[in-house]
Amino acid sequence: MTILAIETSCDETAVAISRNGREILANQIFSQADLHALYGGVVPEIASRNHIIVLTKLVESALDEAGLQKSDLDAIAVTYAPGLIGALLVGVNFAKSMAYALGIPLIPVHHIRGHIAANYIAYKNLEPPFLCLVVSGGHSLLVDVRTYTDMQIIGTTRDDAAGECFDKIARVLNLGYPGGKALDDLSQSGSPTVYTLPRSKVDDAPLDMSFSGLKTAVLNLIHNADQKGEPLDREGLAASFAAAVSDTLVPRTMEAARKLGYHNICVAGGVAANSRIRRDLEEAANREGRTLYLPPLSLCGDNAAMIACQAYFEPKPGVLDNLALNAYATMSL
Repeated sequence: MTILAIETSCDETAVAISRNGREILANQIFSQADLHALYGGVVPEIASRNHIIVLTKLVESALDEAGLQKSDLDAIAVTYAPGLIGALLVGVNFAKSMAYALGIPLIPVHHIRGHIAANYIAYKNLEPPFLCLVVSGGHSLLVDVRTYTDMQIIGTTRDDAAGECFDKIARVLNLGYPGGKALDDLSQSGSPTVYTLPRSKVDDAPLDMSFSGLKTAVLNLIHNADQKGEPLDREGLAASFAAAVSDTLVPRTMEAARKLGYHNICVAGGVAANSRIRRDLEEAANREGRTLYLPPLSLCGDNAAMIACQAYFEPKPGVLDNLALNAYATMSL
């Protein structure tokens, strides 16, 4: 089954084509990072407009890369939730029009399910059940992946997502947008013991997380140093912050695997590219004799390949079944 997928949930315009889910024939991404860097974060209206501008050309490029014609496609897949509502609507309406014109099914895909499915591309033999840690700009989740479509959240953040904190702190440190990689690079030459930062604990839900206190502590530290004219060890602060995030994520991930009795642990989302978190997860998994699946950096961020992959495992609709599909800014996994 050959599926063309569209992903426009935020500021990346992405189109990919897969065959039978795990074989990626084309993977095209147009990054808008430079357009939003001026504002220090994503401007929804700018994101939506640029999705409109580049989407048609990106579909053509994907077809050329795969050596296919539109008539070779069996279905169109699209991210329909969650995300920026204007950006999602661009992709959903484009996908609906294309599916209708070609007379082929339209398959809606939840963005987080797509991130989890990135592991199926990287590891061809991986199958559920397994535990997945999803860490991105908008989500920090521990997910019990029972089957390809049956998933349950067993742990989540009570406030900010880890990725949102990375971007906020990077912005205050004038590292630009997107800030995750820049903060990671800065941390490489710093000591994680320079600053003592808080680690959250939710007494009534040991698998849940909280990052707002950590974010506030770091921001206060930066502002106080600036106001008092005191030197700030930027590298050490970046390393200390990454260690605090990792110390929040990794023990909960291992505890969740023990509770579920799962040998396999997967990671997904943009924050999965962070070097400290990857290293700590690998060391923890090795200590407990569990198998860790880390997607390559190219599949950690938003992309359409993961959407095309997950679409293959979703229920197959009829040709006209989903043409009333809408987009949703929020939606439970």
